[in-house]
Amino acid sequence: MKNKYTTLISNTLLISIGTFGSKLLVFFMVRFYTDYLTTSQYGTADLITQTANLLFPIISFGITEGVFRFALDAERDRKSIFTISFSVITAGSLLFTVIAPLLNLINDFKNYVWLIIVYTLAACYHALCSQYIRAIGKTAFFAVQGIINTMLVIILNIIFLAFCNMGISGYVLSVVLADAFCALLIFIKEKLWKLLTRNIQKSDFTAMLKYSIPLIPTTVFWWITSVSDRYMVRGFIGSEANGIYAVSYKLPTLLTLASTVFMQAWQFSAVTESDGDPKEHAKFFSTVWGSFQSVMFLVGSAVIVFAKPAMKILTTPDFYEAWKYVPLLSVAMIFTSFTNFAGTVYVVNKKSNISFLTALVGAVTNIILNFLLIPSPLGVQGAALATVAGYLLAFIIRAAIARKYIPFDLHSMHITVNTVIIFVQTAIMIFEIKYWLVIEILLLILLAAINLKFIMGFINKFLHSVIKKRT
Repeated sequence: MKNKYTTLISNTLLISIGTFGSKLLVFFMVRFYTDYLTTSQYGTADLITQTANLLFPIISFGITEGVFRFALDAERDRKSIFTISFSVITAGSLLFTVIAPLLNLINDFKNYVWLIIVYTLAACYHALCSQYIRAIGKTAFFAVQGIINTMLVIILNIIFLAFCNMGISGYVLSVVLADAFCALLIFIKEKLWKLLTRNIQKSDFTAMLKYSIPLIPTTVFWWITSVSDRYMVRGFIGSEANGIYAVSYKLPTLLTLASTVFMQAWQFSAVTESDGDPKEHAKFFSTVWGSFQSVMFLVGSAVIVFAKPAMKILTTPDFYEAWKYVPLLSVAMIFTSFTNFAGTVYVVNKKSNISFLTALVGAVTNIILNFLLIPSPLGVQGAALATVAGYLLAFIIRAAIARKYIPFDLHSMHITVNTVIIFVQTAIMIFEIKYWLVIEILLLILLAAINLKFIMGFINKFLHSVIKKRT
């Protein structure tokens, strides 16, 4: 039987190959996008995809999260679980197709409503199929289809933007076709049609909806916290400013990618290991949390240090000023990852209603601050600051509640020291204090020294488990 640390590491490495490695290629496509799309076009394309991401949980009734959590339960009828999920998404898709033309009432979406429809539907079915194979332990195939998906996006982007000059439509359609292809690939290879049955369990249907429906507003609230600022920047300042702000997200996205890869592996381990000794499970949480937050602080610090040169390399001169918003957005992405980690406790215990409440707090905080800060002299920087505040507050509340269910060590003092240092780095970078680069590098080294013990502690646990397995 695999040790929990080796299982976590092996799953993380597999998912890294399919997710982080491939998504990294998309990250380097930023320069390509800024060559073939104007700041205004990029801003509009970003709003289309983000709107589709908002509609995704509503159309699917949050069931894609439910299929992962419930398919993990060995005692559940997986045919029933998959059929319920497939049926719910299909019903939601049909309803959305009927009412979607109402989006034409929004000026920015005129002529693009069809793109929002196909983008959302392809994303729903791809998520359903990929989450199911992840839940049943097909991690290698999950990784492979991730690579295929990303390569298709890149190839189609080059064809549609560089050769066909399709602009916004080409940018969005690349993702649509890649998602549709991968959904079909999984469906055929894994013979998922054999899971479709008329004999669904009413208890499964009730339990899944009870778990999934609170995730609809939860996802919407997280969307508000992370994306609503782009709508407000466009409304208060303009589409060009929004285009630049959208590009500034690309560098901090490295943090999101790293944490997403780990969280996909971690959720599997956190749930499958929850049946054992509660004290051992809490200890496992503490060890993993200590190393996870240390790595995120270090990566975030590095992103802040190299924001300027990275933006110079990755973008055209029209987008270069996006570097100004990278430091605060990097801090926001750090606390986004922490919020997601604490949320794993709710996944284990199927307490999606608590996820809903903490997401609401983050969203309300973000909206209020957006209205106050974006029209102020802070401008776009105010939007980034509002995002930081929303995620920071949500994390504090979520972590406090999560420890009531799994009493893991939060390492509060360690987080506080790291947070102070990362905010100092952010201020130095934004205000371009004299000798900023030297100071930033010294602070990065200081963070590395502070966090080394947590990272090494996890590595030692992993090596010990490997040695124990071989002897």
